[in-house]
Amino acid sequence: MTDDLVAALRPLLIAEASAEAPASGAEPGDLEQAVWLRLLERLDSDGPPPDPPGWLRRAVRSEARRSRRTHRRERPYEHEHEPAADADRHDPEHLALTAARHRDLRDAVRRLPGRCPRLVAALLAPHDPTYREIAGELGISQGSLGPERSRCLGCLRRLLTPEVAARGARG
Repeated sequence: MTDDLVAALRPLLIAEASAEAPASGAEPGDLEQAVWLRLLERLDSDGPPPDPPGWLRRAVRSEARRSRRTHRRERPYEHEHEPAADADRHDPEHLALTAARHRDLRDAVRRLPGRCPRLVAALLAPHDPTYREIAGELGISQGSLGPERSRCLGCLRRLLTPEVAARGARG
C-alpha cells in the first residue's frame, strides 16, 4: 500500500514542489523531502490520508510557507571573518599559547623518523610548494610523496596525541 501511494504521489509532489519552491526560498528537493517525511509520520500515526492528492498539495504549501518564514528571518553573516576568528588574537595569553603550540609542533616534527622531518617541514613551508617541488627537494618520486606524507602525518599524530591528552588532563 505504501509503495503504491508513494509511486502514485511522486509525479504530483515533484510538480507541486517545483511550483512552490521559487517563492519559498527553498530548493524543490528540500520541499519534497519535508513532505515525504510528513507523509511517513502520518502513515505511522494516522494511516494514509483520505484524499492523498489533496493532502499532498496542502502539505507542500504548508512546507513552502514554513520555508518562506524561515528564509525571511535568516540573515547572511555580513562579516568577512567568523566572530571567534576576530577574538583578540594579540593579547599576551593568546600569543603565548600560540607560540607554545608552535614549539610543541616543531619539537614533534624533529622527533619524526627517517625523512619525515624534512617532508613535513616542506609541507609547512610558507611559500606553499607544489608536490613536484617537494619531491624534487627531497629526491623522491612525486607518486610516492602522498603515501609518505600520510605515513609521516600518522607518526606525527601519534607523537602529539599523548602530549595533547596529558595537557588536557591538567587542572
